[in-house]
Amino acid sequence: MRRHKKQCGITKIATLHSSRPSFAAHLLDNGTDTRFIQELLGLKYMSTPQNYTNVSSRSMKVVKSPMEDLDM
Repeated sequence: MRRHKKQCGITKIATLHSSRPSFAAHLLDNGTDTRFIQELLGLKYMSTPQNYTNVSSRSMKVVKSPMEDLDM
């Protein structure tokens, strides 16, 4: 991890553990169900993936309001 950080020019503190939230967020952005994220990360409780998954702007763009389905 240190070698790759140096090669990429990353100066922020980063560890393998700190990459978990990013990994989970990318999975969520790509449409992976939180249940699968839970299994992949080896998490015990269903609520825990929510701690690792940040809502990104890309995720928010695909959220559809139920009002859009109404025929008015």
